[in-house]
Amino acid sequence: MAVSNIVADESTAEDAKKASSGSSFYLALRILPAAQRDAMYQIYAFCRAVDDIADEGTLPRRERAIALDHWREDIDACYRGEPKQSLAALTCHIHAFHLSRDDFQAVIDGMAMDAAGDIVAPDEPTLDLYCDRVASAVGRLSVRIFGMQDAGRRLAHHLGRALQLTNILRDIDEDAAIGRVYLPRELLSREGISTTDIASIVADARLPRVCSVIAERAKVHYATSDTIMATSPRGDVRAPRIMSAAYRTVLDATLKRGFDLPRTRVRTPRSRLLWIVARNLI
Repeated sequence: MAVSNIVADESTAEDAKKASSGSSFYLALRILPAAQRDAMYQIYAFCRAVDDIADEGTLPRRERAIALDHWREDIDACYRGEPKQSLAALTCHIHAFHLSRDDFQAVIDGMAMDAAGDIVAPDEPTLDLYCDRVASAVGRLSVRIFGMQDAGRRLAHHLGRALQLTNILRDIDEDAAIGRVYLPRELLSREGISTTDIASIVADARLPRVCSVIAERAKVHYATSDTIMATSPRGDVRAPRIMSAAYRTVLDATLKRGFDLPRTRVRTPRSRLLWIVARNLI
């Protein structure tokens, strides 16, 4: 696939709606006022487009880097008031909600980490930086749309990390299949697990002990997020409450399944997601 095709075919907000339909993300955003909802779909479309570039395994890494650089230029053009036609709506939301250019660029930087070389057993600072870029930066964009200020940045920090660590635990086998292991080197080494051979890492009988540490970290981030949301205006945090509850359900199901082989894919029933949405509308 040529770089020009990837760059030209950015996801639209309508594509984002279709792609996320039925997910906890989609259901959380359905409750937002129209302007906020469309802004979030535009953010999701941007994230999906750059993530698709990072994960395009058939594309040489240099071409993926070039495609991500094109996105950096496209975002800069939005801030100059010279957006591509496909990014006109995003540009309107950038100005209406005062979204930070640095947060968009951070998301691209996170995708560039995956595109530059498959991440296998990163050290702790690298893992935290990755979580900040691919999750908390998205949170920082989102909380501005929700109308939050300082408390929003703290929420983005903790909830973003909670969600990303949950993803890492849920997707161990899926990530390994594309050559990635996001579990930190220090924890693997402490258990005597290989930090270079992917097949050995994911099949090691000691892996559950590593995963339990990551799960505890996620729980701390969820708890801190709960504290922040409890002291924030309820209308500002309805969507993040839904996301938090939905992903905590994923974490609970992942822990119930366990990390010994064979590991089955964890899925959240739609009925459970609808219950979470209804509960947070009260």
